[in-house]
Amino acid sequence: MAEKKATFEEQLSQLQQIVSHLEQGNVPLEEALTQYKDGIELARALQKKLTSAEKTLGSLIDDEGNEKQYEKATDDPSNNGGGNRGYGSDEKPLEE
Repeated sequence: MAEKKATFEEQLSQLQQIVSHLEQGNVPLEEALTQYKDGIELARALQKKLTSAEKTLGSLIDDEGNEKQYEKATDDPSNNGGGNRGYGSDEKPLEE
């Protein structure tokens, strides 16, 4: 019988348990190394799922049913943290 693939939330919970256990500091070295390795594998799997989800959400559908490319806000000061509404943009700033 095939094993059920763990959900993102289940994997995240496993990673949190590993971290918590290792932070207690009373784990034998061999067990700590094994848990650390398992934690790294979980972290990579979780990152892969997040990256995949981000790509899935990368295309948005507007009100007319047209697909629009999602543009992630960055820490780039040229866009003032507001997506595409950076300095020099033709778009009007949001009114408060």
